[in-house]
Amino acid sequence: MSDPVTIYHNPRCTKSRQTLELLQSKGVQPTVVEYLKTPPSADELKRILAALNKGPREILRAKEAAEAAIGKDLDDEALIAAMVANPIVIERPIVVKGDKACVGRPPESVLEIL
Repeated sequence: MSDPVTIYHNPRCTKSRQTLELLQSKGVQPTVVEYLKTPPSADELKRILAALNKGPREILRAKEAAEAAIGKDLDDEALIAAMVANPIVIERPIVVKGDKACVGRPPESVLEIL
């Protein structure tokens, strides 16, 4: 059986909507997590980062981080905590399948993990 697919989605984001539509056009019916309503826990975010093979700063939306007053001097643990508390600063969309993940920018990049 294939691993389930989850998309961390913001329906107001064009790239997020395009990525969801792309997945569905490929016959994938992902679990949709509206991460602004249901933010990932710190442990969940750490698993996503491991699957992405990225550090938290690499998926930080700079403009939103500045608006949320998330400083550049935070270590990874503090940054993850800030991201959980302010999920708008997390890059979107993120698609996870098993132990692999990809940021859907551009949307077609998620096809490599399917």
